[in-house]
Amino acid sequence: MARVSTPAGISARESEILALVGQRRSNAEIGAQLFISVRTVEAHVSSLLRKLGAPDRRALADLAADVARAERTSRALAGLPTPLTAFVGRATERTALGAAVRAHRQVTAVGPGGVGKTRLALAVAADLAGTFADGVWFVDLVPVTDAAMVGAAVAAAIGVGERRGCGIDESVLAALADRQALLVLDNGEHLAAGVAPFAEQLLARCPGVSVLVTSRARLMVPFERVHAVPPLSLDGDAVALFVDRAGAVGWTVEDTHRDRIAEVCRQLDGVALAIELAAARLPTLGLDGLIAGLSDHLRLLVGGYRADDRHRSVRAMLDWSRALLDPADLTLLRRVSVFVSPFTTSAAAAVAGYDPLHPGRIADGLARLADRSLLSVAASGGRTRYRALETVRQYGTDLLTASGEDDATRARHLRWCRATVDELAGSPGNGDWRARFDAVADDLRAALGWAADRADRRVDAHHLALSLARLTFVRTLVGESQQRYEQAATLADDPADAAAALRCAATVAACRMRGDDAYRLWQAAARHAGNPAADLATAATTYFRKSGAFAQPPPREDVIALLVRARELAGDDVAARAAVALADCAAAGHAFFADPATPAPDAAEMTARAQRAVDLARHLHDPLPECAALFALAGAQRRAGDVFAAAATARRRVELLDDAPVTPATTDELIDSLLIATATSIGVGDLPAARRWGRRLRDLPALAEDGHIATSRLLMADALAGHGTDVIAASGRFLDAWTRAGRPPARAFGPVAAAVAMVHGIAGDEAARAEWLSVVDQLGVTADDRAGYGPTFDAIVLLHHGDATAAREQLHTRTAWLTGILLHWHVVLRAEAAVLAGDPDAAHHIVTGRPVVTGNPVATAILDRAAALLDRDHHRLPAIAAAFETAGCPYQQARTFILTGGDAAAAGNAVLAELGLGVLT
Repeated sequence: MARVSTPAGISARESEILALVGQRRSNAEIGAQLFISVRTVEAHVSSLLRKLGAPDRRALADLAADVARAERTSRALAGLPTPLTAFVGRATERTALGAAVRAHRQVTAVGPGGVGKTRLALAVAADLAGTFADGVWFVDLVPVTDAAMVGAAVAAAIGVGERRGCGIDESVLAALADRQALLVLDNGEHLAAGVAPFAEQLLARCPGVSVLVTSRARLMVPFERVHAVPPLSLDGDAVALFVDRAGAVGWTVEDTHRDRIAEVCRQLDGVALAIELAAARLPTLGLDGLIAGLSDHLRLLVGGYRADDRHRSVRAMLDWSRALLDPADLTLLRRVSVFVSPFTTSAAAAVAGYDPLHPGRIADGLARLADRSLLSVAASGGRTRYRALETVRQYGTDLLTASGEDDATRARHLRWCRATVDELAGSPGNGDWRARFDAVADDLRAALGWAADRADRRVDAHHLALSLARLTFVRTLVGESQQRYEQAATLADDPADAAAALRCAATVAACRMRGDDAYRLWQAAARHAGNPAADLATAATTYFRKSGAFAQPPPREDVIALLVRARELAGDDVAARAAVALADCAAAGHAFFADPATPAPDAAEMTARAQRAVDLARHLHDPLPECAALFALAGAQRRAGDVFAAAATARRRVELLDDAPVTPATTDELIDSLLIATATSIGVGDLPAARRWGRRLRDLPALAEDGHIATSRLLMADALAGHGTDVIAASGRFLDAWTRAGRPPARAFGPVAAAVAMVHGIAGDEAARAEWLSVVDQLGVTADDRAGYGPTFDAIVLLHHGDATAAREQLHTRTAWLTGILLHWHVVLRAEAAVLAGDPDAAHHIVTGRPVVTGNPVATAILDRAAALLDRDHHRLPAIAAAFETAGCPYQQARTFILTGGDAAAAGNAVLAELGLGVLT
């Protein structure tokens, strides 16, 4: 069958629907799965029939199935590296290993170095490409030097970053939980302590994922199926490989040569790497020279190392290859063995280009080593990179140690790594930055591991640990970032440097929603600091502001004791006094919200206390302390009922961070600032600002793996503005991310799911609305939570469909739990419902609502509309519709047109249709 690809001109939503049509789903089933109306599905199906020229739905389904199969195969192959040479022979082993992978969820292909495990695994993975719906991923474990980094290597291969509140392993497991995929872990023997537990968790948590590991030894884990990879068959495959590789270097094999080639392969025990190295020598030695030289070297090894004859064959070929190299190339081979990842010519020159090697001759030397199959060549990002097979690299490191050049070469590698991190730090996150970082990350880690164990390299190790901490944070490897900051603290000779690193580690922990770690690290920083007051106070603030992020919260009295101690030590230190003032504000607010029985703090006193914290922070001329103090001020202003002041304060927080560099501290504050700025803007009717902040939050790299957090505020702003199509599209990311996270209880997202349900209710899709209301329940909301926003969203739906009496009943009482950002909406919708239901108190609701919402353009316009309807003065409605347009609320603009009647009603329905909200008759 011809290759089929996704047709051009098909939108992302149409692609989703096409795939479900291919699964023979009905329109109702498609709508329920994608949370869209049946009418929307029908429109998309009609569009697909037209775009693809399909005569009917059956033909469309057949085409969809072809597209799905082709995309599945293409996606699977995309996760595999492209070999530079042909795969030769091994038909029997290929079939057997493929059958094992089909039958068992974890298979370990075991064999000695150089036998051909990687190439066989790649061939089998390609064969199985079409059988795994979500593809095949290849993870090269050779560059990984730390068993704890196995999960990070898998994350990089599958394109997953670390989610807030989860480690990198947990993020990978969550991402793969519902996938149908094959994961190939190549060269796992040196990381068995990390591969084994990771694979065990993967099998337990991800029922659709299979694992194929290549290793020199079995992993010894449950469910492992060991598949031995033998040498090439001497009577066929070994000779075929030799002939193929000989042809690649321009040597023609004649029939009279085959018996002699077979003898070479026999002497090399059928080991693929040894055969390839031998074939690479033919142009310079010819077959006679090859046989003679090989025999000599194999004889030298007899009686020596005999633990594994196949290893002996590889060692003999490597020794012989070494003997045939000129001294400069031999020196280059052993020096570049310090690179654990593919490296460029310039990198090799920086590390290996010292006496007797000249940096300008490195390129030629690398080319000669590649010609002899001692290095392989690959193009990556428009640059040529070299690498040695792991067997060759290990051989090179042995030679380096024996030569006495190990320390000098690794020191140059360390200097190159320091220069590399400095270069990467100059443009973090820009352009191809991520790819450039990934290309060198394992070398940076290896250099740090070497330097950290040497007393004379502590300064270099400290610098590299700090740099790697900063870079991994930008790369969203935030768990490693915290680890590196803590490592930097242990490497610091100056207590002040250690304290600084621990503070950074604490802020990373806060970004990760690891409250216990952040609390511990701030206290550790205090122990290293000259004046511990500020760090102790910040530890207390962490508990009060992020109590929900603690797995095991400390006793409150212990935290209060920290704050008391900080206050005693603060003295005249402005930074310490500002930190203590902020902690005092956080403690007062936490006491009230943690226990509603606690008497509410005096609003004026709370506001004055927060303002003092802000004033102190401003003296530091640092946006971060001021931003944190403004958080306390905005909270106090909200509790005092001054929502407009709270919104202005929230905007100020975002503005303070506009030009701040990307650091853990600024990222944590920015996420919080954008969440609050969006919410308060919704509360005061500034929907354009709310959508602007919401889009910025959605696009933050730090929330790339946390789509439910990233989209939450924008979903609410778009829902209240009436952008139905946008809400339905973005709600998919919200739901997918929450599902990948394991659908944890998250009461804060209750209003978001309720807002999406409201949009479906306005559109008339009751099934989808019911689905999203069930999401509200699954988020673990309480009855009091729901009372804070449910009646407002329900009333909007009821008013849309003309049931003003039911809407009035929903809004009859203002509950104490009413969500602050919806207070104005509640007040004015109650007034409109009263008017439309003929309530005799309607005028009273309008009058009493005016002073509450003055300054809120959307709420004021709704009250104006209610007053016009009460006065039966429809001539005022067009101006009110224009006010809604100016305020960025097209849904209320459309509703105003419809309430106007006549030709205006048709215009209102046109706006509703454009918003994806259906029409009213």
